[in-house]
Amino acid sequence: MVFSRPYTEQRVLRISMLATATLAVFGLVLGLLAGSAAIIFDSIYDMTDAGMTFLALLVANLIRNSTSGDSVGERLAERFTMGFWHLEPIVLGMSGTLLIAAAVYALINAIDSFMSGGRQVQFGYAVFFAAVSLAGSVAMTLFARRANRRIRSDFIALDARGWFMAAALTAAWLAAFVFGYAIERTEHAWIAPYIDPAVLALVCLVVIPIPVGTVRRALADILLVTPADLKRHVDEVALRIVERHGFDGYRAYVARVGRGRQIELYFIVPTRWPARRLEEWDQLRDEIGEAIGNDTPDRWLTIVFTTDPEWAGDSPESAPPPG
Repeated sequence: MVFSRPYTEQRVLRISMLATATLAVFGLVLGLLAGSAAIIFDSIYDMTDAGMTFLALLVANLIRNSTSGDSVGERLAERFTMGFWHLEPIVLGMSGTLLIAAAVYALINAIDSFMSGGRQVQFGYAVFFAAVSLAGSVAMTLFARRANRRIRSDFIALDARGWFMAAALTAAWLAAFVFGYAIERTEHAWIAPYIDPAVLALVCLVVIPIPVGTVRRALADILLVTPADLKRHVDEVALRIVERHGFDGYRAYVARVGRGRQIELYFIVPTRWPARRLEEWDQLRDEIGEAIGNDTPDRWLTIVFTTDPEWAGDSPESAPPPG
């Protein structure tokens, strides 16, 4: 049983990718048989999503292997000393952008088809597709959400939201196609050709805003926009250290890159302090690291002690006078 086995991010993404590809191929065949642009769009959308999930899986494997500490991880760390965290927002941003572009293009086609008199659809095939797709989407939504309670992966969270929206939209499609099947031999049959472009337009309007938040966050990570909550926490820790140990000040540089957290702390040491053994400075680094917390392979923490504010990033003009 899928639900009884232990979860890993890579395994959940592989299962999701396989399910997406299967439903996409199934939908493409049924969409062509039914003559439904909405079903064909859904299949192409799913294929694009499966491709992006495959890229996400590759990135997740690279990040996991590079921080594993085994021989493979050591070779990767030697070749890519700054890690692979930067790839995660790139993949998420590219995925969201492609999905938005596909939905906008389909919306334009739906409007054109609606204005041209609609499309004739074989509603029997369409109802069958919607029923099977709804069952698959609901199952994958439950699976991804349950798995991510422990894993807490941005990739899986995005994937779960995608499956949930797919289930909601497919339920609407199923109702619309059942309605079309019911009226195609009645006096209201003139409505039937407009159902498919109307459903496609509705789906696009719902789908387009979904990846916007992901694209915005990915862009923020790519541009190294400082996350306010993490910066606030680092500032609080650094201020306590400055007050407790009598430093002249500190400089903090914080960024989020995908799942990675990059923190650089520079403490300005008074110039006439007595010398300390290196072990004492290392103990102080350990104290600061424990206060910051979240000591995982995804935390990149650099702590520097210097008497020269320029080493902390201050220009000579902005640096405080000595003493």
